[in-house]
Amino acid sequence: MKVGILYSRARVEEKLLIEALESRGVSYDLIDDRELIMDMGKSSLSYDVILERCINHSRALYALRILQDWGIPTVNTHEVAMTCGDKLLTTSALIRAGVPSPRTLVAFTSESALQAIEQLGYPVVLKPAVGSWGRLLSKINDREAAETVLEHKEVLGSYQHSIFYIQEYVRKPMRDIRGFVVGDETICAIYRDSSHWITNTARGGQASNCPVTPELNALCVASAKAVGGGVLAVDVLEDPDRGYLVSEVNYTMEFRNSIATTGVNIPDRMIDYALQVAKNGGARR
Repeated sequence: MKVGILYSRARVEEKLLIEALESRGVSYDLIDDRELIMDMGKSSLSYDVILERCINHSRALYALRILQDWGIPTVNTHEVAMTCGDKLLTTSALIRAGVPSPRTLVAFTSESALQAIEQLGYPVVLKPAVGSWGRLLSKINDREAAETVLEHKEVLGSYQHSIFYIQEYVRKPMRDIRGFVVGDETICAIYRDSSHWITNTARGGQASNCPVTPELNALCVASAKAVGGGVLAVDVLEDPDRGYLVSEVNYTMEFRNSIATTGVNIPDRMIDYALQVAKNGGARR
């Protein structure tokens, strides 16, 4: 069996995955997406499975599409990457599956976006449809702030800034939960605590272990299945009145801060799953 790791840069996560493969004696190659040339009409790679670890969403999306067209199993799939890489598509998938999520409005002009914001009620959170690490999120507390942020987005003028994804502000207890799903199990979870309303660890949030209760496991697994399943990180908010709400699902998850915190060997579990996908010749649901 031979495994490929498609990556942009060998971060801590990629090195841990390599260690997990080497500990099992599994043959692998590192495939640098900065050097990769793909002939769409002819496969130039031969692997039993490829684990996608690209930093750039567009590279991941197109590479996965071509790899699957070549018949190479991937973790995760192109369909999962497409859905999870776009917050609007993620929310749509969660709602279709009946997964509780924050109320979200979508508008296509700054004028209608302002109306949507006031319809939802302050404060609201304005998010780019495509983005990660908590970047370009705006918590809007009043009309003056709304007008300013909407004007900035309009001037930026790109396709992504012309779609207004507006979500209610959930009054979470200064933390959120990230659940790590591998296949059909939430293998562990962390709390991300922060004095700031953005709790991503990339923005300074502090990780601590979160017990995986049957309720949390069921919610995270349902969320993962809603977007297509695989190896995923599910972001959960705790609403004081409604309980758990799922805000996002991430398809190329970071986990360096969560191994010691939870006591779970996350990279080992990821490799377990990837090898099972390879044996089955495709995504395991």
